[in-house]
Amino acid sequence: MPKKFQILVVDDEESITFLLKTELEELGGYDVDVALNGTEAINLLQSKIYDIVLLDIKMPRVSGIDVLKFITEHSPTTQVIMLTNIVDYKTAIETMKLGAYDFVSKPYDTDQLLATMSRALDRRQLVIDKEVMRNELNRITGSSGIIGESPVFKNVIENVRKVAASEAFVLVQGPSGTGKELIAHLLHNESPRKERPFVAVNCASIPDQLLESELFGHEKGSFTNAYSAKQGLVEVADGGTLFLDEVGDISQPTQAKLLRFLETGEFRRVGGTGSMRVGVRVISATNKNLQKEVQEGRFREDLLYRLNVVSIQIPPLKERKEDIPLLIEYFTKRKSKSKTKKVSPEALALLMQYDWPGNVRELEHVIEGSSILSQGDIIELRDLWINPSLA
Repeated sequence: MPKKFQILVVDDEESITFLLKTELEELGGYDVDVALNGTEAINLLQSKIYDIVLLDIKMPRVSGIDVLKFITEHSPTTQVIMLTNIVDYKTAIETMKLGAYDFVSKPYDTDQLLATMSRALDRRQLVIDKEVMRNELNRITGSSGIIGESPVFKNVIENVRKVAASEAFVLVQGPSGTGKELIAHLLHNESPRKERPFVAVNCASIPDQLLESELFGHEKGSFTNAYSAKQGLVEVADGGTLFLDEVGDISQPTQAKLLRFLETGEFRRVGGTGSMRVGVRVISATNKNLQKEVQEGRFREDLLYRLNVVSIQIPPLKERKEDIPLLIEYFTKRKSKSKTKKVSPEALALLMQYDWPGNVRELEHVIEGSSILSQGDIIELRDLWINPSLA
């Protein structure tokens, strides 16, 4: 049974908290706690992590803004939706600056509130995913998240840092398993947009008939099972970075719509009539030769020019084998629950000799499997999950 989202309703009007608790539990399927004042809310927040807090602004003694400040400091992934009897835009702006996700006036519309909460949960997941990735990157090497001391790879990282501060669209190219998404994250994390969303979409994994809706969203009733309107990923990424992985797999009809969006910053939801505008930086990645795809009529030349303002080429692992010992050390540390395992000289020699057609991803899988097979603290030649005849 899936875990219920945890909601805290904070309002000094008991009738409001009772109504919200009832509606959210019955209509939204949420697990709802209530607090009738700011002090009670802070006590609950100290003992439990909530996904969303619905927070009245004006309460005696400890105000909603006081509680909001506590939440942003002690529970930064919790999304806060402010409630007020009066539409006070000055106060709304103040709470947004302090970290509130959104602002709803009372009497509230239930459907609108549920929709806002759904978006807030999406935003919370983005915040969590970003923090997980940031921790992962920091575990690898400092703040960059990339391992490599070879001259060829240092050159890649130097180019990434030069490009990151610009607004230029970037095309990351390299074989599968080389870490193109890590490079995209690095471009985002080193850019002025680093505090805004990083939204990734794997264009090859989504059926073409759904990709347009996934990117640009859809309106209610625009197709079968479209029971409600949905934001597209370009909207979710507004102000941040949109990462289009495997962009070479997009069909030509969707290529045309993507090109228009890149040229104008505007798009229409599927089934919609009005144009919407967002500001995103687009980073794309592919393991294909897009120039060849253009020549063979499978990829639009004008779209390639839009995407490929700056190109970052990631070398295959076989061209930077001096990085293999560093990568092995990282993977063994990450996979080991106790003492970090070492690799015997004979095993390392084979790992250095192997050509790694699956690149860093294949090396990671080999080290993970070999760590499981090895009996002691050392990974021996017999433990390796590769065919010596291929080395």
